[in-house]
Amino acid sequence: MKNWDVLCIFMVVRLASVFLVQTFFVPDEYWQSLEVAHGISFGYGYLTWEWRAGIRSYIYPLIFSCFYSLLKYLQFDDPLLLIYGPRILQALLSAYADLCFYQWCGAKKWAVFSIATSWFWFYTGSRTLITFECALSTIALSKFPWLGKGKDENLKFIWIVAILSVIRPTAAVIWSPLCVYHLMITKYKISSLIITRYIPISLIVLAASILLDSLSHGYFIVTPYEFLKFNIIQDVGTHYGSQPWFWYLSAGFPAILGIHFLPFVLATLVVIKHRSVHPNELALLGTVVFSLTVYSFLPHKEFRFLLPLLPIALFISSRFLSVWSRKASNVMLWTVALILFVGNVGPSYYLGYVHQRGTLDVMGPLREIAIKDPKNTNLLFLMPCHSTPLYSHLHVNVTARFLTCEPNFNNTSGSYVDEADQFYSSPSVWLRRNYPANGTLPSHIICFDTLKPMISDIMSRYKTTHEIPHTNFPTSRVGYNVLINERIGN
Repeated sequence: MKNWDVLCIFMVVRLASVFLVQTFFVPDEYWQSLEVAHGISFGYGYLTWEWRAGIRSYIYPLIFSCFYSLLKYLQFDDPLLLIYGPRILQALLSAYADLCFYQWCGAKKWAVFSIATSWFWFYTGSRTLITFECALSTIALSKFPWLGKGKDENLKFIWIVAILSVIRPTAAVIWSPLCVYHLMITKYKISSLIITRYIPISLIVLAASILLDSLSHGYFIVTPYEFLKFNIIQDVGTHYGSQPWFWYLSAGFPAILGIHFLPFVLATLVVIKHRSVHPNELALLGTVVFSLTVYSFLPHKEFRFLLPLLPIALFISSRFLSVWSRKASNVMLWTVALILFVGNVGPSYYLGYVHQRGTLDVMGPLREIAIKDPKNTNLLFLMPCHSTPLYSHLHVNVTARFLTCEPNFNNTSGSYVDEADQFYSSPSVWLRRNYPANGTLPSHIICFDTLKPMISDIMSRYKTTHEIPHTNFPTSRVGYNVLINERIGN
């Protein structure tokens, strides 16, 4: 297959995901990228505590800010372009990363099949999230001077790794063992390589990021240091939940691989048994083990943190399937391919199109409400913090309030309770305190259906105008449907 043909396949898959993946995954998809970019370009928005504390780099949001500013200049800043434009840009980058994976893998047909059918990559490949890190990491892997790749030792990957590390310092967890492997196999003198390549490139990229972030934040700041200080030293991530040490092994890693986990396990056994003839795969396995070990020590765990390990695992399994398929019968070959395909289609459809879509679908009618009467629109979101995007999807400067869940920065003595927890411990009390009887009520309250009976006193002054399906698996704070409730009278 020619590279252009393969790229077209990947572009079709990734661009299809832009319009087929219509569900909410995690708040950072919007609040650490699009909301920031919207504020820069249009002058209004909301910055979460991460930006006020300076633990995020502006490098990624500025990409979308440039896009938004171009639309603004051309007077094409339609809300749908603001919503889908960044996803299309991310999808195109992901498609190029897929092509790099194909060129790197060697197992051509299985490489295309594995990366194109992976349910988790389809689910996240067009999201404005850690997907950027995964795409850049895949490109860097394709540039890495692997054993047997050729006489020329390409060192361009060091630039990409350095950029990754300043955008998201945890990228160093995955790339540290790979850089050590590079120093073990390089044809250059190790000390010379470190002094003339690794250190200068790292310093140049770090200096550039410090300059950009300092200008963007308005004061001198080293965001990688602030990131490590808050997330490692102060461990603020635990405030947002913690999992046992074995969670990544028992749930996280198998889940993101899905049914591809089975060929990965078989490939791992082959690589370990014949490790002398699979040095590159052994290094990649070591990277997976090292990364999972380090991440397992951190209490706060999420599926998305493992996304950059996905192309590594698929590389190993694809090469195994390529060797296996040479001796397999056509019946067995098509059976395995069908099982892998169907096993990925199920979660891709349900999680990408059905589960947790109400908090995105609700932004359409809210935008119409806001455009119709912006001065008299006052939105109150009574749901877990950052359950929806905001101005990046409304694109109307209306008053809006939502429950916050900031960590205990003031070191408040005793048991600290954030605003969201305060609300859910006693919704009616919170509402009476924040919206007294003689005060002005919000024009619209957005909440889950499970909350409505708990705040029946204030809901008696509202009528439900929209009921939008969200999930089949409600929790104590997340309901079946999202409701838009409009205030009756003045």
